Amino acid sequence: MTVDVQLRFGREAITAYSKANNEPEWALNKRLAAFDASGTLALPHLEKTKIDKWNIDQFNPFVTEAKVAAADQLDSVVVEQIDAANVKNLLVQKNASTVFFAATEELSAQGVIFTDLATALVKHGDLVEKYLFTAIPADEHKVAALHAAVMNGGVFLYVPRNVELAVPVQAVYEVAGDHSLVAPHVLIVAEANSKVTYVDSFVSGTGTQMVANSVVEVFVGAGATVQVASVRSLCDGVHDYSFRRAVVDRDGKMEWILGEMNDGNTVTNNTTLLKGNGSNADTKCVSVGRGAQRQNITSMVQHYGLNSESEMVSKAVMTDEAVTILNGITKIEKGATKANGEQANNILMLSEKARGDANPILLIDEDDVKAGHAASVGRVSEESIYYLMSRGITRRAAERLIIIGFLDAVISQIPVEEVRNRVRQALERKLG
Repeated sequence: MTVDVQLRFGREAITAYSKANNEPEWALNKRLAAFDASGTLALPHLEKTKIDKWNIDQFNPFVTEAKVAAADQLDSVVVEQIDAANVKNLLVQKNASTVFFAATEELSAQGVIFTDLATALVKHGDLVEKYLFTAIPADEHKVAALHAAVMNGGVFLYVPRNVELAVPVQAVYEVAGDHSLVAPHVLIVAEANSKVTYVDSFVSGTGTQMVANSVVEVFVGAGATVQVASVRSLCDGVHDYSFRRAVVDRDGKMEWILGEMNDGNTVTNNTTLLKGNGSNADTKCVSVGRGAQRQNITSMVQHYGLNSESEMVSKAVMTDEAVTILNGITKIEKGATKANGEQANNILMLSEKARGDANPILLIDEDDVKAGHAASVGRVSEESIYYLMSRGITRRAAERLIIIGFLDAVISQIPVEEVRNRVRQALERKLG
């Protein structure tokens, strides 16, 4: 027997939201097609994780919020993520509204487009249409289709050829209120020989049965460099689904820096397609699980270009009864000669009831390549704990020091100081 659960939204609500934002007709048609498809598509296939009983679609997607005039008027959970006295290029979204936006004149003078997605659909519709849902198709699976149907904000960032941005572009996404949704779509286009860093944070206010369903699509031009950093610190009342994908052209470089510090159930998939010869991908991910939290974290690189290179390093710490599935996938396609893919997945468990699975996977369809992987899952040595306690440190403080030392091997390699500090801040919060 199946149970028919009534959605809190439908075609009428989607249409009304689209028209209220003056979206072009093609955007509304994509939304409605995705909504129709979501009723028949399967959930994403996740190794060793079932999400059929998670909150996938029980939310109110278009909860609007009032704008604020200054950064220091934002909610405290947001202010903690920014330098309110020195705001430069920042977008803040709460539920389905952009509540604060600031951009320097330098960006527009360089031909850079940095704006919320709703504005981009109106003012730069042709450019957005060229890329939107091409890296992650709206009909890839049920969660992607729901995102495409109800995406309620996000960022459009376009960097012209030969332009290098010295200052990161930032966004903060907040979800708050029972059954609320934050579903930003981030679309980044970096033309040839450009350089840009995009940093975002996900935070939550009070509420239950909240959902974050976000998508990031990145297009890295020939010789361009893009850094995307995301630190997620959502409470246990939020189910978080994030799907990120980058397409990298010749000699381009894509760098992902991910701090998965949620308290609630989490699914994240981070994929890079190295299409061009000499393209490069670097992925760093750290995570801490606690309570009864469930996490499925996947990092994947597909090599298509000659002499393409990738490196993935993921570290997770598990406490209490938390469960984390840590997947690393390196796929070298036929014809990607001289490719080199390396990955390492390490999980540290501090509780007998915690569970961690590290799954390094190499899929090689070409002979003249290099590839390697390393994985470890283990518990903290009682001797190490005893040694620290013998120096007058409590057991809790000893475990804290071991966790910080374990993760800092990755955190210390983060090249952007602001992101490095933000990850450490999120780690301190989660460790209490």
